[in-house]
Amino acid sequence: MKLAVILPAYCAEAYLPECLDSVLNQTFRDFFVIVINDASTDKTGEILEAYAAKDSRLQVFHLPENRG
Repeated sequence: MKLAVILPAYCAEAYLPECLDSVLNQTFRDFFVIVINDASTDKTGEILEAYAAKDSRLQVFHLPENRG
C-alpha cells in the first residue's frame, strides 16, 4: 500500500531542504510526496525542482498565483 504525503510550500527556502530530507529519508520507502508550491517568490520552486530531479517519489506542482 502506498502512502501519499501532501506538502504545501510558500516561501520556504530557509527550511525546505531540511523538511524534504526528513521526509524522503524515512526507512519506510513505499510512499510519494506531492508538493504544492503556492507561487513562492523565493527559491522554493528551484529547490523543489532540484529534489524532484533526484527522487522520483517527489511530484511538484507550481501554482501561478498565491492561493493561501
